[in-house]
Formats: sequence, structure tokens, C-alpha cells
Amino acid sequence: MISVIIPTYKEPEVLDLCLKSAINGQVNKNQIIVVVDGFYDENKHILEKYKDDISVLDLEQNVGLARATNLGVYNASHDLILIVNDDNVFPANWDTRLESQYQPGAIYAPNQIEPIPSIFSQFIIKDLGRDPETFDLEAFRVFEVNSSKEHKSNDGYTLPIFISKKDYLKVGGWDESYSGGWVVDCEFFLKCNLNNINSIRLHNIAFYHFVSVGTKSPERIQEAQAKEIDCHEYFKYKWGTYMKRDPQTNRIFI
Repeated sequence: MISVIIPTYKEPEVLDLCLKSAINGQVNKNQIIVVVDGFYDENKHILEKYKDDISVLDLEQNVGLARATNLGVYNASHDLILIVNDDNVFPANWDTRLESQYQPGAIYAPNQIEPIPSIFSQFIIKDLGRDPETFDLEAFRVFEVNSSKEHKSNDGYTLPIFISKKDYLKVGGWDESYSGGWVVDCEFFLKCNLNNINSIRLHNIAFYHFVSVGTKSPERIQEAQAKEIDCHEYFKYKWGTYMKRDPQTNRIFI
């Protein structure tokens, strides 16, 4: 059994599809924890819709992605945990497919299907919808199965994250000192590497990722960019150097 951790902010439309696909796509009755990082009322109708199949951790105020994720993990009942963004869509039979691949001492990243290219060359590019309204869940599941390959590679440096709770806690989880959702996941992969926890990408299973569904004003974009710079500076303060990324594998190193 798996404990799924889904931090959410204020995008109820993507959360709706995320939960629908997680619940309908599972073989077993897994623990699905939705961590509401503030703005409960905006998500209330979605949370009530799936109340029989999920656990809700209402933080009452916005505490940031890192702390929200850690609190979700602390509440996990199972040792195997899956951390997923709320703008991801689950494939069919995701739980048994992931469990069949797990070996201790490793962190797994199921591959992702995205509508547009990104820095992650390992991703599958296929536009199956850029928002929940235009997304075709059944078409995605057919495409996902047909595009899967029985292959693993040592470049699993992205979410979703599939790992044991013990290993997550062993490396200290996500550092809550970061001022936003940037860099903290990259540092987590770095800490895994330093603790000899291999980062593996699974090419025989893929989640869909919308990339960005929210419309942001120029002011919000500027604010986000400033916070990202702050996070990189904090990483340098903490580790003595800026974060480095291998352009081929995306491995994080210092």
C-alpha cells in the first residue's frame, strides 16, 4: 500500500482531475492525503466530492510547499510514499505498477508526459490538453500505455517522487527554510545522492503534467522570479556554492 501526498494551494480544477485519476486509477485502496496549504474554502467543494476516498490535512494558513509536503509525509500511514503535484494526472493501475518496481535504497521518478518541451529531455511530449477542461483522461491512459517502455535510467531527478518514508526522513525531507517552492526539490535529490540513495527514472509508467494552468499577472511573475533568485542564494549560503545541474541527466551536484 502507498501513502500519496498531494499538496494543494488554490487550483481546484486541477485538484479535481488529479484526485479523480488517482482514485479511479488505483487497484488497491491507498491512503491519499490532500494537504491544503491555505485557501480551504476555494477547495472545499472538491474535497467534499472525494471525502470518502481521501484524508484532508487542512493547514488553515499558507505555510509554503516544503512544510506542506513534510507535514503530509509525517501523516503517512504506509512506508511507501508518493509525492505528487496537484497538476499531475495519474495513469491506470499506478499503485501496483509502482510497487512492482520498488527496491529499498532508491528514489523513483515515474516519467512525465507534458504538452510542451522542457529542460527534461526524458519527458514524453504529447499535447493531450493544457487545462482540465480540454484534457481527455481516457486518451491519456491509452497513449500512456502505448508509449511506455520497459526501461530504467539513472536520471530520476523530478517529481512525482516515489520513496520510502524512512529514506525521506533519513535525508531530512524538504528544507522548510526556502522561501518558496524553488530549489528545495533539487536540494532533496542532492541529499539523496549524498546518502547513496539512487535516483531512478521509470519509463514504463508516466504521469501527465499540465506544467502551468494558472494565469499570472506580470506582477506575480516578477514576484515569483525574485523568490526563485532568493532560493538560489539561500542554497549558495547553505552549501557554499550555487546549485549545478548536469545537462544530460539533470543530476544535481555541488
